[in-house]
Amino acid sequence: MSRILRFVYSLYCIIPFTISFFITVPCYFFIFNFCTKHRAPHVAHALSRGWALYLFVFFFIRIKINNKEYINPNQVYVFVANHLSFLDIPLYARSCTNTLRFLSKAELAKIPLLGYVIKNLYITVDRADKNDRLKSLNKMKASLDEGISVFLAPEGTRNTTHQALLDFRDGAFRLAINAQIPLAILTIKNSQHLLSPFRPLEMRPGIIYAEWTQPIQTIGMNEEDVPLLKNQTKEAMIKILNSRE
Repeated sequence: MSRILRFVYSLYCIIPFTISFFITVPCYFFIFNFCTKHRAPHVAHALSRGWALYLFVFFFIRIKINNKEYINPNQVYVFVANHLSFLDIPLYARSCTNTLRFLSKAELAKIPLLGYVIKNLYITVDRADKNDRLKSLNKMKASLDEGISVFLAPEGTRNTTHQALLDFRDGAFRLAINAQIPLAILTIKNSQHLLSPFRPLEMRPGIIYAEWTQPIQTIGMNEEDVPLLKNQTKEAMIKILNSRE
């Protein structure tokens, strides 16, 4: 697809996104203000999954997720995934049925309307602020104790390099070990070719591939095992990234 056609296609995609945005945000407002504190996260996540499906359908983007059976819908996990494109975010929502909270950059909470959703639905963090990082870690622990999984991108940002993966931060692995709950690994392929971080107005239709790895149990691990768990995750992702679909 030529760059001109990609640009025209991107302009088309703005239409269903904008329409759905102004329909969905009031729904989040209703959920956060009228559902019980216990029920709201589950209803809001179901709405997010529906919104993500709508976007992929109208964007003419298919998602193929392998090994969904590895994820127990009744189990609480620390989910981790690589991050290549803005398209990864709705894919994360569609990747499993487990209710979860994403860890998001604090600056995204400042976006009008969308920021309201992020502050209520996600856990935000200012990575430059040590105290805020500690607060976000405590919020993630509280979410796990509440029975709601958390979802992090251990690279910390989108990978815009030619490397398979960026360096991983320790937070997700330390969290899983401290909570003694399984770490579930999702590896995404091809999303950066449909929506490049370098050319956000040149999207194209296609297929995004993702694959779950068998979750890693952390029972019995301690802080000294953080590097081991991090390396296991990297190896699992690289193996999938290097494989042919």
